[in-house]
Amino acid sequence: MQSFRTELENPIVEQDIIDLERKIKAFREGTIHEEKFRSLRLARGVYGQRQPGVQMVRIKLPFGKVTFKQLLRIADVADEYGSGNFHLTTRQDIQIHYVSLDRTPELWAELERDDITLREACGNTVRNVTSSPNAGIDPEEPFDVSPYAHAVFAYFLRNPICQEMGRKIKISFSSSDKDTAYSYIHDLGFIPKVNEKGERGFKVMFAGGLGAQPFLANAVQEFLPEDQLIPYTEAVLRVFDRYGERNNRNKARLKYLVQKLGLDEVIRLVEEEKIANKVKSFKVDITAVPQPVAPFEQAFETVAIADENHYQLWLATNVIPQKQEGFYAVYVKVTVGDIKTDLARAFVAAVKPFIADEIRITQNQGLLLKFVRKEALPSLYVALNNLGFAKAGFGSLADITTCPGTDTCNLGISNSMTLAEVLEEVVYHDFPEFVYHKNLNIKISGCMNSCGQHGLAEIGFHGSSVKADGKVVPAVQVMLGGGTVGNGEGRVAERVIKVPSKRATGVLHYLLNDFKANGNAEENFHQYYDRQGKDHFYQLLKPLADLTNLQAEEFVDWGHEETFATAIGVGECAGVVIDLVATLLLEADEKFGWAKASLHNGAYADAIYHTYAAMVSAAKSLLLDKGVNASTQAGVIKEFDNQYVESGEFNLGRSFADLVLQINKNEPSAEFANAYYAQAEAFLSEIKAKRTIQLAN
Repeated sequence: MQSFRTELENPIVEQDIIDLERKIKAFREGTIHEEKFRSLRLARGVYGQRQPGVQMVRIKLPFGKVTFKQLLRIADVADEYGSGNFHLTTRQDIQIHYVSLDRTPELWAELERDDITLREACGNTVRNVTSSPNAGIDPEEPFDVSPYAHAVFAYFLRNPICQEMGRKIKISFSSSDKDTAYSYIHDLGFIPKVNEKGERGFKVMFAGGLGAQPFLANAVQEFLPEDQLIPYTEAVLRVFDRYGERNNRNKARLKYLVQKLGLDEVIRLVEEEKIANKVKSFKVDITAVPQPVAPFEQAFETVAIADENHYQLWLATNVIPQKQEGFYAVYVKVTVGDIKTDLARAFVAAVKPFIADEIRITQNQGLLLKFVRKEALPSLYVALNNLGFAKAGFGSLADITTCPGTDTCNLGISNSMTLAEVLEEVVYHDFPEFVYHKNLNIKISGCMNSCGQHGLAEIGFHGSSVKADGKVVPAVQVMLGGGTVGNGEGRVAERVIKVPSKRATGVLHYLLNDFKANGNAEENFHQYYDRQGKDHFYQLLKPLADLTNLQAEEFVDWGHEETFATAIGVGECAGVVIDLVATLLLEADEKFGWAKASLHNGAYADAIYHTYAAMVSAAKSLLLDKGVNASTQAGVIKEFDNQYVESGEFNLGRSFADLVLQINKNEPSAEFANAYYAQAEAFLSEIKAKRTIQLAN
């Protein structure tokens, strides 16, 4: 494993990979705590799988952008280190499964050859920044949000303020008021606006989220000037890092902080924190994400189209005009988001002559191809159709979003992948007219945690179970009425009824037949659902929930042959809390070392934050020694004063709060950074002395 250490040009990336290798070795030798190691590997995109002994590796692709070369590199890596398959996700990432932990540094190094990172793809970090896949080509966009999404990704990658938060933060950028990046279910969702002066800015949606308990985001800014995008986001992350829950991960998202403190108080804290920001204004380089070069104009050979009706359907449902005159974008439907590597290579070779060298992964696990000339559409269709990639109905009822479910996920309760394929076939064969419906979608998750986004679907299912005759039956919770309204407004689907999984096809038949029979002309599913009311659908589907007439096959889940049994592991969507005194003191030393390095490099804001984090970790270590387990950084600061300073055990000459919270009372200058560092050095020395006495006694 020596070669990658000298072949990577970026020393920061190289050090990341070397550090991961060292930590894996320390974990194998038993010199690093298992839970601390879990937290570290998650922040490097390495995620535990349902199957023991192998990992899922998540690749972070900002706003889903990937080139031909990168896609081919990912295919090669999936062959060498994984299962010869990769999975497109709802956050516009790519996942590789069945990877050996010991080979993950090597895998990462291979990806970095083409500027592909794993860093902060999982864990308690800023997750992949998503955007509308058609950003940059959308005829309705006020401006291209891609450079802004890229700026947020780049600014917060490896940023000390968001490396060890209580939970993850999810950020999205929609291209227009249609809000196709779902701002309303994000911690921070940005919708582009242009004011009366012609200035760029964003409407800001705040503290939304799905999960088992969905919250719709609040509109907190109608127009945030573009130069305030980074400073505002930084202040939010600083507040979340300090006040966010850390013990109970089920209550550790930003939405719960707003629920606990109130929206006005959280926004006040955000404003208060701005003084500590590294920058007060940040000019985004709008040339950072240039449009790809369009294919040269050329004459295309006449191709034979075997099924003209299907071609016309494909044109109607998968092809859209770009704002660039004369060019079209083509959506590619990828069933359950899975692509075999040999097919990926054939795909790149097939589309290369007809499209620009930029593909976007979509939130519904498909692909968007850009800058296709009108005269190239027949040839592109034939090329895609030959590979099975010309299925019509992208973004329609026949294009179902799903998480991996019990195929690979620790938290999966029932199979979602096979169910999605079965339901798509129902739509194609029994309700072909709905292939044209873009405002009626199905989304499926293998459990209640919404990785398949069932909570924002018009028709959603999540994995569950029911008991009958002393046995466990695989089931789905039926959710109805969710979806996007626009401009930051959305709807959360309501739980209606739970039915055995094998009856999900019946649910779809009942719902669509009822909609066809009773829906008014021009009435969309939201209007129909609201008019009929939840109880109508409960009564409609109630016969399917009857467990007195179960058949033998209903005790077996989709895609399985064995009798169903729930087998839920430990989820890793967030790192766990490390409550070991020695580990916390080691962490404090490590962070203080980072502070020293940042000071030396003139990165004063980073040095200040590392210094702050070191003091909080050290303080928490002594609190644990008294059996006090504060669940937030703010709680640690308060309890250290209560337990040690006010009792006289520590004489700081002031409160610990006054010492440590200088961070948000001062500009991040060289003078303050050095003074703060010196004060922290004295504090850490006193902590260690106290700990030495405790151990001696």
